[in-house]
Amino acid sequence: MIDPVDLQILTGALRSICDEMGAVLIRSAHSANIKERRDCSTALFDPAGEMVMQAEHIPVHLGAMPAAVAAVLGEDHSPGRAWILNDPYAGGTHLPDITVILPVFAGDALIAFAASRAHHADVGGPTPGSMPADSHTLADEGVVISPRILDHAAIEQLSELMRQPAQRRADLRAQLAAGRAGARRLIEVHDRVGADTLSEAFAAVLDYAERRTRACIRALGDGTRTARDVLETSEGDLELVLAATIRDDHVTLDFGGSAAQHGGNLNCPLAVTRSACYFAIRVLTDPDIPPSAGAYRPVEVRAPEGSILNALPPAAVAAGNVETSSRVADVVLRAFGRALGQGTMNNLTLGSDQLAYYETIGGGQGACPDADGPSGVHVAMSNTLNTPIEALELEFPLRVTRYELRRGSGGAGRFRGGDGVVRELEALAPLRYSLITERRRHAPAGAAGGSPGQPGRNLLDGEELPAKALGDLAPGQRLRIETPGGGGHGGQDPVSAEAR
Repeated sequence: MIDPVDLQILTGALRSICDEMGAVLIRSAHSANIKERRDCSTALFDPAGEMVMQAEHIPVHLGAMPAAVAAVLGEDHSPGRAWILNDPYAGGTHLPDITVILPVFAGDALIAFAASRAHHADVGGPTPGSMPADSHTLADEGVVISPRILDHAAIEQLSELMRQPAQRRADLRAQLAAGRAGARRLIEVHDRVGADTLSEAFAAVLDYAERRTRACIRALGDGTRTARDVLETSEGDLELVLAATIRDDHVTLDFGGSAAQHGGNLNCPLAVTRSACYFAIRVLTDPDIPPSAGAYRPVEVRAPEGSILNALPPAAVAAGNVETSSRVADVVLRAFGRALGQGTMNNLTLGSDQLAYYETIGGGQGACPDADGPSGVHVAMSNTLNTPIEALELEFPLRVTRYELRRGSGGAGRFRGGDGVVRELEALAPLRYSLITERRRHAPAGAAGGSPGQPGRNLLDGEELPAKALGDLAPGQRLRIETPGGGGHGGQDPVSAEAR
């Protein structure tokens, strides 16, 4: 049995490897979306495909990445043979998220997999940025990559199907470089401690994360908690229904009764739904638990096949990964009495045949039972940065005319919800825009008597746009995004509020 001190050291080493993989990817990438916003994630998996460790990157990537490794697990692996995929129904999430998986060998023995997932600024299709607000099938959203070997020929072939192929090639090579860096470091650890100790450490990390998670779940208390929430479409609202049942140290999250698969793109593959549930449980337990598949073992997720949370091909999924995942996390947190954050990534895509710009925009987080919610942050299933104004204006024909906190948009309460932001962009050249947003009709809820945050708004030259919108910008036109505030927590207490 591995010594607890040695286990702690090896756990730190594995986490460090994931962090280094992320640093290599970010520093090697060419697109602003990866090098500036850091819309990417890295993780290590054992030879059986269980996620042993991840960097603290993008929750929606990481919880779903085990499905990507499972999709190539049975392939013929050899040293240096990498794999690539983005098919949402074969291990992916939505098409811009491309996963690269590199098997790690020590001699002739397969000892692990090093994986990265990055949101590419474009993956082809009719809409620049490959995030159309009006897609109905995967064919409307870009190039579908079923699991295949990633070599020079594949990089060339795939990049030529996408906008800015030179940038696509560079970003794919950056993912390969990240995998190779992770493989090199893991082999160093293997050579230092031996194959048996490394294998034992993998198993021990998974088991330790499971024990810690089970203890936290048990502390939440037995019983069934319920919650409902909605997604916004032009035809009306789509309802998500949850029954969360805790029995001893196990939690079942049952979404039976939720909306059926939708004709638009708010659909989720089951891997994305699971990812959002895992994130919410991590929030409710202890974020210090090692981020590994062991922490997911006590969590069972049920979503009816053919529903919006377990969609079947060829349903479109561009918004499912970013918006529906946010709502799934919200509804789980709401069932356990938490105030909600902005509940949307405020997805904005701008581009032409020559360029593509994609960004998610931060907003207000829900208040905690003992603290105000933070303002102007990427929350829940996102964890990216913004694109700095200097980088945005340097690389794209855009001018940022306003970027500020949306004061007072957080919900009132004993502890206030965080404020959203206002981000306004002026086009300097003809551009096509796509907006995929939520919480425009329905505000983020407060908890324990706290008030909801303000819903968001999208405006073009002062005229309000719907939550999902697609159109063209002429030079001089301004697109303004006002993001939601977070919900407050607790009834208002002027004395306490003044004391704070």
